[in-house]
Amino acid sequence: MLKLYNTLAREKQTFVPLQPGHAKMYVCGMTVYDYCHLGHARVMVVFDLVARWLRASGYQLTYVRNITDIDDKIIRRAQENNETIHQLTDRFITAMREDATALGVLPPDAEPRATDYVAQMKDMIATLEKNGYAYVAANRDVCYSVRKFDGYGKLSGKSLEDLRAGERVDVMAGKQDPLDFVLWKQAKEEEPVEAKWESPWGIGRPGWHIECSAMASELLGAHFDIHGGGQDLQFPHHENEIAQSEGVCADPSDHADQAHRHYVNYWMHNGFVRVDDAKMSKSLGNFFTIREVLKKYDAEVVRFFILRAHYRSPLNYSDVHLDDARQSLTRLYTALKGQSGAASVDWNEVHAQRFKAALDDDFGTPEAMAVLFDLAAAINRGEAALAGQLKALGGIMGLLQRDAQVFLQASLADGLSHEMIEAKVGARTTAKKAKNFAEADRLREELKAAGIVLEDGPQGTTWRRA
Repeated sequence: MLKLYNTLAREKQTFVPLQPGHAKMYVCGMTVYDYCHLGHARVMVVFDLVARWLRASGYQLTYVRNITDIDDKIIRRAQENNETIHQLTDRFITAMREDATALGVLPPDAEPRATDYVAQMKDMIATLEKNGYAYVAANRDVCYSVRKFDGYGKLSGKSLEDLRAGERVDVMAGKQDPLDFVLWKQAKEEEPVEAKWESPWGIGRPGWHIECSAMASELLGAHFDIHGGGQDLQFPHHENEIAQSEGVCADPSDHADQAHRHYVNYWMHNGFVRVDDAKMSKSLGNFFTIREVLKKYDAEVVRFFILRAHYRSPLNYSDVHLDDARQSLTRLYTALKGQSGAASVDWNEVHAQRFKAALDDDFGTPEAMAVLFDLAAAINRGEAALAGQLKALGGIMGLLQRDAQVFLQASLADGLSHEMIEAKVGARTTAKKAKNFAEADRLREELKAAGIVLEDGPQGTTWRRA
């Protein structure tokens, strides 16, 4: 049975969906004002793997990953670029989807944009106000009264006394408590019209936290199975989502009622991305977009690199680690050189059983990867019949679906085109036939220096990337 680590419970738990056979999952997506970076890549790939495994395990899955297309950063960037908010967000949504496709990430079942759900956000805020959780502050913003919600801090594991203003919490004049957060922001005069909506509290726009509560509840219901996102969202974003979503249904004066409300059963958070063992940040100059990385590395290599680490562990990015990932993926594809066509998993086979046990144990991709390498080793020892099993199991992880020779020859080295490499391989063959072994060796070494390995066999010479 599938077990996953539930951040809320702080332990691995057996996954039991609310509706037998049907899993519902919401993942916090991107704020679209710039190109996606490696942190976004990890979220997309990790929860793509979760979605793939849930479906492979026989669950019907409804997977929602939102798009935040209105917030302070978006407004500022659009104004800096002298373009409309829609022009900015549409451009980066297109770029985001291109990056996701390159990384082998399947589209979610629904990809709601926050601006399409403002009506639901206003309804939710009105209910929170009616239930006594929301109030209008002195500056006319609508805020959530954190201390009225008994369960606040249960996801982060901190008491209200531990959660001091300053750590990722904006201090705003007029709040009843520094920890209170904004549900509805009053519009500023200099903000564009497309960032303003009519509301019972005046013209303005929703706060960030209420967006996900409204979209998730509208598309998956007030109570659903899995909510995912990066570790950095655990507090305050996900903590605030719980307070809002459960506050809509709960009576603040009835503590027993509050205690029995549940927004999400299982919370999943992937670990941070680090660069050369330092936190990735623009201020440190170690900030990489997906597009920058894909100029140097094959997209499947990047996906392999992300999945080789367990999703909850830190992921340390470096050229050394990407080079190693490329070599490792090359070993798997080399074992598949004779495999062609589609393949399906034989779940009764011992490697498949180990693979299933690994992913059923909190999506243990490192152990699942080890199974793939054991299969490759068996194939290289002569058990060619296992090639289909390797390809099929790799497919569950979104890997190993290209023709092996195409991957092995997809060289980014020294600007050598496929035609140039083939010409040099042909010239070497001609030199060998003419017994000009010095020239043949020179051509082999020239290609080797460019990252191309030649392999001589009964059928002639083939080549691959080093």
